[in-house]
Amino acid sequence: MKTENRSVSIFNIAVIVASLGYFVDIYDLLLFTIVRVPSLKSLGLSQEDIDSGAGLLLINVQMVGLLIGGIVWGIIGDKKGRLSVLFGSILIYSVANIANGFVHGINGYLLWRFIAGFGLAGELGAGITLVSEILPKEKRGYGTMIVATVGVSGAVAANMIAKLVGDWRICYFIGGGLGLCLLILRVSVMESHLFNEVKASATTKGSFIALFTNKDRFLRYLKCMLLGTPTWFVVGILVAFSNKFASQMQIQGAINPGDAIAFCYAGLVLGDFSSGLISQLWRSRRKVMLLFLAFTAIMVGIYLNLHGAAVWVFYAVCFVLGFSVGFWAIFVTIAAESFGTNLRATVATTVPNFARGMLPLISILFVQVQKSFTYLQSGAIVAAVCIGIAFIAAWNIEETFGKDLNYVEEL
Repeated sequence: MKTENRSVSIFNIAVIVASLGYFVDIYDLLLFTIVRVPSLKSLGLSQEDIDSGAGLLLINVQMVGLLIGGIVWGIIGDKKGRLSVLFGSILIYSVANIANGFVHGINGYLLWRFIAGFGLAGELGAGITLVSEILPKEKRGYGTMIVATVGVSGAVAANMIAKLVGDWRICYFIGGGLGLCLLILRVSVMESHLFNEVKASATTKGSFIALFTNKDRFLRYLKCMLLGTPTWFVVGILVAFSNKFASQMQIQGAINPGDAIAFCYAGLVLGDFSSGLISQLWRSRRKVMLLFLAFTAIMVGIYLNLHGAAVWVFYAVCFVLGFSVGFWAIFVTIAAESFGTNLRATVATTVPNFARGMLPLISILFVQVQKSFTYLQSGAIVAAVCIGIAFIAAWNIEETFGKDLNYVEEL
């Protein structure tokens, strides 16, 4: 096996491409959230269809694409290479973005959102895996920190562009064009030497089923997945329905969920940068996860007790709340570092998408709890569940900082 090249810069081309790819990934995900309602209205759907009919189906179809894509791209990443996934996923979601701008009916929209979800599922996991394997272990955290920080800022860009441009079709064209421009950089990116060494061996690679056939592997996989639960609870429940929470707390003014999401993601950008930096300074992933989860619990408590607060205070809390769940880089890096080279891409790609896929389950729990408790109490109960299971997972997970990734899983 080759030794690490300690002279590799954290600003090498692989880090840049992975960062920009994730930027466009997040841009598309948030843009869809922003333009879903106006785009469906322009296609002639009624408000009822948007809320509970085709509009809801559109969200579910994209989620199915993300879940299926997570598995498929993960397996391809371990069998064919990290670059195959990185650029294949960017190509597919870029084309789907452009096609979204041309749709004139709900069926076409459904088709292209499924394809977009499928494409979006692969970029982050492949990018984090590639960066983790290319950089020396002392610099690995800085590289994944850059990927996450640049990537999450795509949400801020999506909100700004949607407001400046106005036309939802042009917004989709911009996202697709940005992705296609990234493919030009492909010629300069090298494949992971760790993957190349495993590829040449007879080792079994990319077996998704193998994650469930061994107790130790399954528990490692489950703990990695559960770490991401609080992020999607905060973004998908507390912030996405911020207008309803604000109404319940009698906030002194109207709250726009789109603006609340923008403030939350702005906080996420700073949070991802900070968690990655602290992880390097403390030389620990696990301690940083525990720190940020504790901070998340505190911020959720503050958020749910903003009774009668001014609008600017509410948005400020959304920003800090976003900061508190800004551990996406650490979360996915832990997943990549917890498994051998022959399963690393499969894990790093499926874990974030399965974490995203927990949002419908969290939403169902939130609705069910409301049958016995108030809206705010239900938010607190579901928060306790999501943060609690993530905290237990982080407490029991292996410390992966500085771990040598030059090994394979015995399948």
